[in-house]
Amino acid sequence: MTAVEQTRHLATTIPGPKSSALIERKTAAVSRGVGTTMPVYAARAAGGIVEDIDGNRLIDLGSGIAVTTIGNASPRVVEAVAAQAGRFTHTCFMVTPYEEYVAVCEQLNRLTPVAGDKRSALFNSGSEAVENAVKIARSYTRKQAVVSFDHAYHGRTNLTMALTAKSMPYKHGFGPFAPEVYRAPLSYPFRDAEFGKELATDGELAAKRAISVIDKQVGADNLAAVIIEPIQGEGGFIVPAEGFLPTLLDWCRKNNVVFIADEVQTGFARTGRMFACEHEGIEPDLIVTAKGIADGLPLSAVTGRAEIMDAPHVSGLGGTYGGNPVACAAALATIATIESDNMVARAAEIETLMKERLGRMQADDDRIGDVRGRGAMIAVELVKPGTTEPDADLTKALCAAAHAQGVIVLSCGTYGNVLRFLPPLAISDELLIEGLDILAAALKAL
Repeated sequence: MTAVEQTRHLATTIPGPKSSALIERKTAAVSRGVGTTMPVYAARAAGGIVEDIDGNRLIDLGSGIAVTTIGNASPRVVEAVAAQAGRFTHTCFMVTPYEEYVAVCEQLNRLTPVAGDKRSALFNSGSEAVENAVKIARSYTRKQAVVSFDHAYHGRTNLTMALTAKSMPYKHGFGPFAPEVYRAPLSYPFRDAEFGKELATDGELAAKRAISVIDKQVGADNLAAVIIEPIQGEGGFIVPAEGFLPTLLDWCRKNNVVFIADEVQTGFARTGRMFACEHEGIEPDLIVTAKGIADGLPLSAVTGRAEIMDAPHVSGLGGTYGGNPVACAAALATIATIESDNMVARAAEIETLMKERLGRMQADDDRIGDVRGRGAMIAVELVKPGTTEPDADLTKALCAAAHAQGVIVLSCGTYGNVLRFLPPLAISDELLIEGLDILAAALKAL
């Protein structure tokens, strides 16, 4: 394994000549529907740096959208993947099972904040795991309807597109979508403030608003599940007001509705806890995980209460590649790294550093409407000066300026006006500070 120097370095303009040539090849060979954020092509990556094929070293504040949480090519993962690939790469767990699948399920059952006896099942992607969580909930309750929330993102398959709120680019032109999916209002403190301070700060009140909509539009007798991201991802890193999630969970328990926590983006130390549900002591019925579970290899899971997870008939769950042995080896090594290197605490340190720096920027610039998030999942919502009106153009320009200076940043949000930061927990303070300094200078220049 070749080390990657942990400093930002621009050997060429962005993009360099080799990346430019590959951009032309991509245009000729790859579907137009597959977009890219950065105009560079990666060659190597480790820690807090991605190095492109032109020799530019970029500060990574995205982790491949919260995937390489422990750092790219983490040593334990590389070793575990190589060893497993040398033994066997696939047999299909449903045909000739293997210990690695069972071991990952044991670890998930140990770690996840679900009460009582638990079971897990493994899949390939977050979307696939969400679909299976809904299947499991419907099988258990013998009801059909599912409720998701404003600003939600749950995936790109047909059912998960229906669960997702944002049309462009995720849903536009791809319907019709799966039926029996309904939407309720989320607690969004920054935007709820427009309707009164009490609604913005009182999570219980915001939950009662959502429950009223659910009661009127769906009815508990028809509702199999409520699915929610404890901190929304693509929707804008929205942290619901305290009390929103517990009140919603309590209503679900009283009405035989399965509470599904989608922790695809928030799981595995990302938010300063192993799982975001732990911040308010939430114990969901089912929890969906992916992204950070295996440091870049395709793996996802549904974990939940044993009586719910065991509701589907034998062979009702599965898939050819689900719980691939190489991905399972990566997941076991990832979990071992998180625990042995105390990466939950590292995420909390990153939160303190980032919020302090971004808070100073906010105090000096009224275009920063909100700074929010937990752990190494932090967002800045950009608005037009002196208002709360979203400024998507400024967000796009700021991302482009950062990219040109060798800093990987991502945007998100229903209105396209949120910068999201998902640095790998292996990043150094120095790289993190340098990246934020570059961002601050770019915002000032704009």
